[in-house]
Amino acid sequence: MMQQAIWVEQASPADAEEITSLIEKLLDEIVTAVGAKVFSFDAAQAESQLRRLIDLGRYVVFVARESGDRIVGVVTLSESSALYAGGLFGTIPEFYVVPERRSMGVGSMLAAASQAYAQFHGWQRLEVTTPPLPQFEKTLSFYERQGFLITGGRKLKLETQP
Repeated sequence: MMQQAIWVEQASPADAEEITSLIEKLLDEIVTAVGAKVFSFDAAQAESQLRRLIDLGRYVVFVARESGDRIVGVVTLSESSALYAGGLFGTIPEFYVVPERRSMGVGSMLAAASQAYAQFHGWQRLEVTTPPLPQFEKTLSFYERQGFLITGGRKLKLETQP
């Protein structure tokens, strides 16, 4: 079986529907693995929000495409700032590769695009939070192979809007 060519490019608002579908699959995968509904996700609202955030330049999305333009992976980036980080830095809110394309270098291509973007924009670092362990031990190993270091802690949230 011939392997299809895969390339990475920055997404446009026109890709929002397909990206939102992949993010929904990511969240479903996490919910299934942890056995708890830890996200409330409205795909239509998310798609609209994604288009707006891309248009505003507040959210950068890289997609991995294969022949036929099918998106098989996605990574999202958002700029933040903090004194502890030395100024501007990036966060990776979502990172997903379709299961049938995992362990084929797609994630590494997306990680490389993220790192190049961060360097170009003068970000001091990239930060990512893994889904809960031990269910996502392979995810943690992937990030470590990409050069990420464990800094400890847990991700916490406080909802500020009803």
